[in-house]
Amino acid sequence: MAGDAHVIAPEVARRIKLVGLDVDGVLTDGGIYIGAVGTEAHEFKRYDIQDGLGIHFLRKAGIRVAIVTGRVSESVRIRARELEIDDVAQDNSAFKLPAFMKMLERHRLQPGEAAFIGDDFPDMALLKIVGLPVAVGNAVPEVRAVCALKLTRPGGAGAVREFAELLLKARGEWKSVCEAYVTERSGAGTRA
Repeated sequence: MAGDAHVIAPEVARRIKLVGLDVDGVLTDGGIYIGAVGTEAHEFKRYDIQDGLGIHFLRKAGIRVAIVTGRVSESVRIRARELEIDDVAQDNSAFKLPAFMKMLERHRLQPGEAAFIGDDFPDMALLKIVGLPVAVGNAVPEVRAVCALKLTRPGGAGAVREFAELLLKARGEWKSVCEAYVTERSGAGTRA
């Protein structure tokens, strides 16, 4: 698609049943903090809290969210559990496509019913098969070239939230999901 597209057509948005996310460079800024406590090695990643709420909104709208990453990290398992994401594939060899296809098969979905958000070459195989390929704002030029949707925000800095808002607005669900969240969190109707 020529230029930088920032809009999702409603008919495309309504087809999306699953959103796949890369981790490093999408859910994070791509930085990895590695250190040791005593003799035990630890890896840390920084996640954007607004992305987490965007994921929550997608799930509340009935859209499955999956994580597919080319690294294995305990922080990914912890963050996925916090966000109630059950579909998680971590593969040190960065063979993302087979794991993603198994997820789709398990949920009886076709690639055209999925979106994937990526930033770099390990995401290309997935981006080429999904119905809605999405690039974060700081994705490499080759990834941006194959994506129908080019986000403005960089990975780890609200790109996933930007996508959630665009998708849910195109589906006509943004306002109702936001209002339901605010009502739920206000405790309205739960106090005597």
